[in-house]
Amino acid sequence: MPLPLPVALVGIGKIAVDQHVPAIQASPDWELAATVSRHGSVAGVPGFTDFAAFLRDCPDVSVVSLALPPVPRFAYAEAALKAGRHVMLEKPPGATLAEVHALQALAAERGLTLYTTWHSRMAHAVAPARAWLADRRVLRAHITWREDVRKWHPGQNWVFEPGGMGVFDPGINALSILTHILPAPVHLTAASLTFPENRQTPIAAALTFSGGVTADFDWRQEGPQTWDIEVDTDAGCLTLRMGGNVLEIDGQPAGGENTIMGEYPALYARMAELVAKGESEVDLAPMVHVSDAMTLGRREITAPFHF
Repeated sequence: MPLPLPVALVGIGKIAVDQHVPAIQASPDWELAATVSRHGSVAGVPGFTDFAAFLRDCPDVSVVSLALPPVPRFAYAEAALKAGRHVMLEKPPGATLAEVHALQALAAERGLTLYTTWHSRMAHAVAPARAWLADRRVLRAHITWREDVRKWHPGQNWVFEPGGMGVFDPGINALSILTHILPAPVHLTAASLTFPENRQTPIAAALTFSGGVTADFDWRQEGPQTWDIEVDTDAGCLTLRMGGNVLEIDGQPAGGENTIMGEYPALYARMAELVAKGESEVDLAPMVHVSDAMTLGRREITAPFHF
């Protein structure tokens, strides 16, 4: 398939404007051929407000990247696959595990690429961290993932509605790294979930996993944001900071870059590879942990939250 590939970006919100659009426009692999959004647009790019109209009028746009919230995403992904388009899913890949399994089966049946992206796995220090841990025994690990929902989702009430995942919207980024770098899998054994009394999803969570792994997620942190993972092993301590972009070994700098701007370009490069090879990549391990937390978690109520 000749490059650049035409791609349609569906959902022109904050994450699309901040990350998807710059990544596509800077890539030799892609041409942003269309957008679909009720409210947003990209200058110089044909825009649609109706997805069915896009599918009808743009038969040559063979790839669709979905940056919509999780709940409506399944219907769009299903329609795209049935129309013969390859599909790239923003994280989390769906509102439920079952619907992503259904999309995976549909893509396989039609010979199309389905890519469940996890942008934090593309952070600069994640690959070297995975390599360093590969032949070591993990003794304990702890995630501290605290950020300000007002900064990253200003006024976006959908994150606190069913399917919006609450604090697991950012927390799943940490879980995507954890499930990628640990040399052996872990499973959730307990969770405490803190819900504002006026909201349907948690604003904080404390998680306990097998293998000495724990996590602390909070969406109320103001000032500097904290995205750290510490792993103690039988041969030293590894720390990932800046959401997996900065690596420390035994407290000393060991690689990476102090920026998050390389993650989405890497996702689109991987999507180009998958389409070229006729392959899919569907990994639901991070989402399994979130589902388990919602199943096992003890519910605690806190003060109302308002943007």
